[in-house]
Amino acid sequence: MIDLDFDLTDEERALRDTVHAFAAEVMRPAGEELDRLPDPAQVVAPDSVLWEVFRRHRELGLDEITAATDLTPVQQVRMRCIVSDELGWGDAGLAISLGVSGFPRNLALMSGHPELIERFGGGDVIGCWPITEPDHGSDVLVNFGDLSSQHGAPNCVARKDGDSFVVNGQKSAWVSNGTIATAAALFCAVDLGDGPAGMGALVVPLDAPGVTRGKPLDKIGQRALNQGEIFFQDVRLPAHHLVVSPEVAALAKDMVLCQANGGMGLVFAGLARAALEMAVDYAKERVQGGVPIIRHQSVRARLFEMYRKVAAARALARHAALTTAVAPRVELAVASKVTATQTAFEVASGALQIFGGNGLSREYPIEKLLRDARASMVEDGCNEVLGLVAAERL
Repeated sequence: MIDLDFDLTDEERALRDTVHAFAAEVMRPAGEELDRLPDPAQVVAPDSVLWEVFRRHRELGLDEITAATDLTPVQQVRMRCIVSDELGWGDAGLAISLGVSGFPRNLALMSGHPELIERFGGGDVIGCWPITEPDHGSDVLVNFGDLSSQHGAPNCVARKDGDSFVVNGQKSAWVSNGTIATAAALFCAVDLGDGPAGMGALVVPLDAPGVTRGKPLDKIGQRALNQGEIFFQDVRLPAHHLVVSPEVAALAKDMVLCQANGGMGLVFAGLARAALEMAVDYAKERVQGGVPIIRHQSVRARLFEMYRKVAAARALARHAALTTAVAPRVELAVASKVTATQTAFEVASGALQIFGGNGLSREYPIEKLLRDARASMVEDGCNEVLGLVAAERL
């Protein structure tokens, strides 16, 4: 299905082919190897293939390519659409890990502060995005910035103290790259002196005194994606590390939703395409009734339904990403994430059904795609809660 993109420029086609090769030769085999490890601590062990994935990804220089100054914003987004789709096709968990790694870098660039850009703007930084808390999951997206008592006290607060902010509290076990990140784009409550005044975002070096981590989370899918708790005890940061203040929390919420959900839409449209391709390939090889099963009408009908869903999810994901580059619309970005993740799960499930009994075996990769897709409907905001956020904009 790689040539569905008929309108690519020569540069975009070359980028797509390069990233596709990386996804096929590096990400997919690494993702399968990491998925089979029984202990999530083994995924991030010093001898893990995970570090080779990070190294090879840095060598590609994709962040620099997609943010080249000679490209228009729309051209940059088209490049990012290609990259995210192919990385999701390779391994969705690793795609998320690589993507969220750039969050502190983006926050530092947004600040315009030379020291932050110098310290966190390099490609060797492994970043994370701590936002969910033990008592605040997807509801943080609905009540972003509203710290009234009816929503419960925040679990993590950055308190102003002279020329510094002091961070105390905890972020939940769902922080992607949580136990391996070297820096964080920390979204938490901000106290300017009279109690928490709203949400804000800070760039935090995770080697700072007072930062500790939990153990890697053991979960059903996306096992190649490291996730874990982060604890803050009297972590003192210079005031300029606060990049997003409570006064602009509403705008920050919209941008975060558009970028995060738009990215998820692209990645899981890629996973859906991978599942469809596996089903088509298997249907051409598997013989039942004396012929390859793709010759049976029921199989053909199911494959077409899967193709239809993938094409629609992919088109919506790219439309939402391009719209975000010009005029961000939360409802469109959420629609992209919800549609693509639901499609990924449905297509992976349909593909497993075409594999039949073989689909239930770990010998075949389709069951992994089903587990990875199932996780996507919960992460970055449960789909049902995200729908409520988007509905407010209609």
